[in-house]
Amino acid sequence: MTSPRPTPPVLPEAIKRVLASPKFASSLTLVIVGVAFSTHLLRSLMGWAGLDGIIVGLVLLATLSLLARRPIVEWHGLLPISIIVFVVWCAISLVWSGYTLHTLAGVGYQIAFAFLAIYVALVRDTFQVVRASGDVLRILLGLSIALEVLSGVLLDLPITFLAIRGDMSELGPLQGVFGSRNVFGLMALIALITFAVELRARSIPRGRGIASLWLAAICLIFTRSPVIVVVGLVVVLAALALTWLRRTSAGSRWRLQLVLLGTTVLALLGVWFGRGVLITQLNAGSEFEVRSELWTEMWRLVKLHPLEGWGWAGIWPSNVSPYGWLDFTTGRGHASGLNAYIDVYFQVGLIGFLAFLVLVTLALVRSWLLASNKRSLVYVWPALILVVLLVTSAAESTVLVEFGWLLLCICSVKAAQSMSWRSALAFKPDPS
Repeated sequence: MTSPRPTPPVLPEAIKRVLASPKFASSLTLVIVGVAFSTHLLRSLMGWAGLDGIIVGLVLLATLSLLARRPIVEWHGLLPISIIVFVVWCAISLVWSGYTLHTLAGVGYQIAFAFLAIYVALVRDTFQVVRASGDVLRILLGLSIALEVLSGVLLDLPITFLAIRGDMSELGPLQGVFGSRNVFGLMALIALITFAVELRARSIPRGRGIASLWLAAICLIFTRSPVIVVVGLVVVLAALALTWLRRTSAGSRWRLQLVLLGTTVLALLGVWFGRGVLITQLNAGSEFEVRSELWTEMWRLVKLHPLEGWGWAGIWPSNVSPYGWLDFTTGRGHASGLNAYIDVYFQVGLIGFLAFLVLVTLALVRSWLLASNKRSLVYVWPALILVVLLVTSAAESTVLVEFGWLLLCICSVKAAQSMSWRSALAFKPDPS
């Protein structure tokens, strides 16, 4: 009589437990945020093939993790319809795009980052997202300063493949590992907000928090970016407004919201009519001239396809028309329209522009109301991050791709989870 064979371990169940574990979700979130924030660095080291391979791997792991966590994930009101509408319209632009393969690649890239953002928003709460962002930014800002010192002080040579010019001995402008001083300044500003929330929430030791704030401030100053100076001033005003709102009684808060809204509209009108003086005072003439020339030519080409645009591309392909023509007429290469709003209008027309406007408006309004009314300080982070992204979008297109798009989607999903109209419709009061 033969003895029964031992039952082999059920490997899929063991893998499923790992994929569903909080530690795996935390580690994968850290990697996703790290890759999104360091795409320029990874692309410079590994090329597009290496970066795309990493993103595909992350999407696969995130998919398996979501399947393993399906019973414990709250799926109701998962994705704001505004994100779906905008992404679908970008995908539909394949029909009329004159560069179909580039549009297909751009839409796939956009969907990949949107999916990773949804994963992060589903499996981690806002505070955990803040912690992951803070950990990644500390490393990247520290690495940026270290490489700038190596290039500008120790070697006195530029690190060409990373676009580091080696101007540390002249105190900037610095590019860090992000490719340009404006993006480096944007990262430093996001880091400053993140570190301040961490410090105020006492989630990290006080010494580390203060050191992190100094690191972000030094990076911010050394970028010497006039664009980020303006964005920084707006963020300070937004932070003061939120502090005022959070200290105001609930009954009077809506009146203060209306006053702030009116003041914001008047300020925007003042900035628009006084933009010439503002540009002169910030010494941003050369930067603005480059942008103005590009925007003028883009607007001329928009009139050829006003409703549908030329077709989605995301990051501009310079080897196809009309992007090659824009590079030729302006005399320099461009990876974007240097303005997210004009860029969207150019690529997907008036319909896509309106869809994008609805997306960012809903995300900002919901996040702002949550930051005003919720007691926890962590709700301030998405509101201020969206302010940074949307104000910067007047001079950069970072919100449309990679880390900017990831942060926009995370903040939008988080805000919708708390203030979705679908959740309100689904709520049925007890008839008793």
